[in-house]
Amino acid sequence: MLTLNTIIKEIKDVPVSRLEDLYQFVHSLSSSKKQTENLRRKILSFGGAFRDMTDEDYTDFLNHTKNARTALFDRRIEL
Repeated sequence: MLTLNTIIKEIKDVPVSRLEDLYQFVHSLSSSKKQTENLRRKILSFGGAFRDMTDEDYTDFLNHTKNARTALFDRRIEL
């Protein structure tokens, strides 16, 4: 039978670089409020992701993304 001590022994072997992922996973198992907070934190982590791009590069990126979405999702499909 699986016990808390067995789980704790396994957790001791988790590499330090993966502890944040483990922490997020453990908290995702508890309440939905914590899940919402974790999701909010993940979404906000993308803030400023494009700050190193020039305005021209960012505009090109937006145009390319718009064109790709249009090509993928605005096509007629014969069924």
